[in-house]
Amino acid sequence: MERKQGLLLDYPTDSISARINNRIYPIKSGVMCGRFSLTQSTATIAQTFQIAEVPTLTPRYNIAPTQSIATLNRPDKGTPRQFQWMRWGLIPSWAKDVKIGNRLINARVETVTEKPSFRDSLKHKRCLILADGFYEWQKLENRKQPYYFQLKNSKPFAFAGLWSQWQPERGEAILSCTIITTTANELVQSVHERMPIILSPEVYDRWLDPELTHPESILDLLKPYASEKMQAIPVSSLVNNPANDRPECVQQLA
Repeated sequence: MERKQGLLLDYPTDSISARINNRIYPIKSGVMCGRFSLTQSTATIAQTFQIAEVPTLTPRYNIAPTQSIATLNRPDKGTPRQFQWMRWGLIPSWAKDVKIGNRLINARVETVTEKPSFRDSLKHKRCLILADGFYEWQKLENRKQPYYFQLKNSKPFAFAGLWSQWQPERGEAILSCTIITTTANELVQSVHERMPIILSPEVYDRWLDPELTHPESILDLLKPYASEKMQAIPVSSLVNNPANDRPECVQQLA
């Protein structure tokens, strides 16, 4: 069990539901990417994503929903990419309550242009969500086996993300985001039918371009990443619990 920014997180070992502030929220199998990692050094992140200012990053091996995650956006056409911490779980600007974000950690590409929670962000608030690996769980007869997916070159990469700004009645505005998912490629499909969308570096600027406000101009970027550029390993069930945020989470089972 873990406390983050006033939220109590408890993920059971089957990864099918999450307890947040003592309330159970179902996690539907086949819909989501629910854990990922960002273990690279600050210098590597700055160099890979060509950003001048990056705060000191602590290696994260088991990033979970509602936690603060590293993102990049580009507010104006003439400005460089900007690093921004955001809460994982998008809270639409019109939301009455922050809790809606607990259910919006992912956006399905098939419906992202239709859903009120995501339509405006797809047009005006796109971001890169920084990672170097993600987890999916394979259903076995009486348990779930976690697998860790990363690029074969082990370099950091970016998920296609959407963000929003929500203003509570009291206090500071909250920046939050969601990861867009799609059907799994051949590699991931052996474990799970969905995967997060990984963008290639050559399309980062296009995805972040604030002048591209018509979905038709960027939807072609939202596709499964090439299987031949990825690898997967079975890992320990330690990752089932977000309190376990240590190197053993990404180590291959013997």
